[in-house]
Amino acid sequence: MNAFLQMLRNLGAARLAVMALVAVGLVAFFVYLTTRIGGGSMTLLYNELSPQDGQAITRKLDQMQISFQINPEGTQILVPADQVGKIRMQLAQDGLPAGGSIGYEIFDQQQSFGTTAFMQNMNQLRALEGELSRTIAALGPIKAARVHLVMPRRELFSREESPASASIFVKLRGGNTLSKEQISAIQHLVGAAVPQLKPSAISLVDDKGNLLARGGDDPNSAAGLSANADEMRRGYELRTQRSIEDLVSRVVGYGKVKVTVNADMDFDRITTNTDSFDPATQVLRSSQSSEESTTSNESQAAQAVTVANNLPGANQQAGAGGPSSTNQQRKTEETNNYEISRTQRSHIKEGPQVKKLSVAVLIDGTYTQGAQGQEYQPRAPEEMTQIEGIVKSASGFDEKRGDTVSVANMRFAQEISEALEAEAKNTLFGLTSKDLMKIAELTVLGVIGVLVMLLVVRPLLSRMLAAVEQHAEQQRLERERLLAEQTQQMQALPSPDGTPGAPGEPEPDTMIDMEQVEGRVRASSLRKIGEIVEKHPNEAVSIIRGWMYQET
Repeated sequence: MNAFLQMLRNLGAARLAVMALVAVGLVAFFVYLTTRIGGGSMTLLYNELSPQDGQAITRKLDQMQISFQINPEGTQILVPADQVGKIRMQLAQDGLPAGGSIGYEIFDQQQSFGTTAFMQNMNQLRALEGELSRTIAALGPIKAARVHLVMPRRELFSREESPASASIFVKLRGGNTLSKEQISAIQHLVGAAVPQLKPSAISLVDDKGNLLARGGDDPNSAAGLSANADEMRRGYELRTQRSIEDLVSRVVGYGKVKVTVNADMDFDRITTNTDSFDPATQVLRSSQSSEESTTSNESQAAQAVTVANNLPGANQQAGAGGPSSTNQQRKTEETNNYEISRTQRSHIKEGPQVKKLSVAVLIDGTYTQGAQGQEYQPRAPEEMTQIEGIVKSASGFDEKRGDTVSVANMRFAQEISEALEAEAKNTLFGLTSKDLMKIAELTVLGVIGVLVMLLVVRPLLSRMLAAVEQHAEQQRLERERLLAEQTQQMQALPSPDGTPGAPGEPEPDTMIDMEQVEGRVRASSLRKIGEIVEKHPNEAVSIIRGWMYQET
C-alpha cells in the first residue's frame, strides 16, 4: 500500500488529473455502451395514455427509481421488460392509469368537516361521470369517452321537476364506426345508471363532430325518421356491396376487388285507391213492372146555354137527345236494375324504394413471375364483360330506373403486408433492414469498445504497471544499499573477545557454534543495533532472512 501511494506521489498532480479524466471518460463510455446495448430490453408498459395519466405514472416511476422511456407524444411509456408485471401491480395500487377521469376513488380522499352538501353532490356527479366514461371506453371501437350528466332538479316553490339528460363524447379508434345497435346500447347503459334518465334523452357525438344520436327526439318525429332513413340507406348499400364483393372475389381472388354502391332511395309513404268496373259482366239485380188502364165517356149537346139547361134533370133530357164519345188509355212501365262487376284496390307503398342505383367496381389485374419479379398483366376484355354482367345481376340492375354500373381494371397499390414480404425477401437470412441496422450499430459499438481497450486502457495499465515495477526496482536497490551499509556497520562492531573488527576486511566465512560463545557484548553495541532495527525494520528483516538463507 505504501508503495502504491509512493507511486502516486511520484506521478505528480498533472498526470493524476489526466488519468482521472481518462478514467471518468471510460466509465461514461462503458455506461453508455451498456445502456445502448441493453436498450432492446425495454418493453411497452402502457399505450394511449392521457396527459394526466402519463404525468402521474412518470412521477411514480421517478419515485420508484425505475428507468423508463416515453415517446414524443407522451402516450407510450417503456420500462425494462423484466419489471413490467411488478410495475403494473404497484401502479394499480395507486389507481393508475385512471383513464383520464376520476371515479369513485374521489371518496377515498380525506374529506374535511367543512365540506358542504353541494360539494358532496358535485363529487358524486363527477364520480358517476368518470365511472360511466371508463365503462364506455372499454368498448372495442372506442378509444376514449366523456360523459356529461344533468341530474333531475326541482326548483324551489315549483311542483315541476326538470327531466334528466346526458351528452356523451366518444373518440373512436382508427376508422371504426358505431353501429345503430352499439349506439342504442350506450344510451341504455347510461340511462340505466342515472335515475329518471330516459335513453331517448341522451345525445352521442364522435370526435369528428358527427351526431350519432339526437337526444330528446321521438323516433316518429321528422328527425327520427330522417335518421332511420339514412341508416336504412347505408344498410342497403352495405349489403349490396358485400354481395358483389363476395361474388366477384371468387372469380378474381380475395383482396383484388373493391366495390362502392350509392343508392338513391325514396322513403315517401304512398297510398293508392283504385275502382274498376267491367260492363261486360253485368248481372240483373232487380226487375219492376207496372200497368195502368183509363176509360172515359163524353157527350156533345147542340142546345144553347140557358137557365133551363142548368136546372136539375135538364142534363138527362138534354143527353138523351145528343151524341156521345168514349176514351180508353193503357200505360205499362218496367224497370230492370243491373249490377256491374266492380273491383276496389288500395295499394300502400311504405318503406324505401330504390329510385336509382350506381355501382363502381375496381378490379386488380393478374401477376406473373418475370425476370424482375412480379409483373402486372391486365385482364382480358371478355373477362371484364362477364364480370360486368355478374355485377349487374347481383346488384339488381334496372335500366329503366337509370341505374349505372362501372367496372374498371386497374393495378392496386402494394399493400403493407406485401411490402413487408418483399422487404423480407430482400434481407439477409430473413433479417429486416431494422435488424441489420441494429446489428451493425452493436458491431460498431463493440469495435469501438475493443479499440478503446487496446489503445487507451491497455497502454494506461502498461504505464501504471511499468511505474510500479520501476518503483519496486528502486526500492530493491535502496534495500541493497542499506543492506550493504548495515553489513559494514555490523562488521565494525567489536567481536565477542573484545577486539574490534577490521573495517573493510570481511571476516572469514566460518561457522560459529552459539552454544560455545562465552563472554559479554557491549551494551552500546546492542543499543546501536536496536536503533538501526527501529529505523529500518524491513531492511533488518531482510538482512536476518539473508543470514538464515546463508546458514541453510
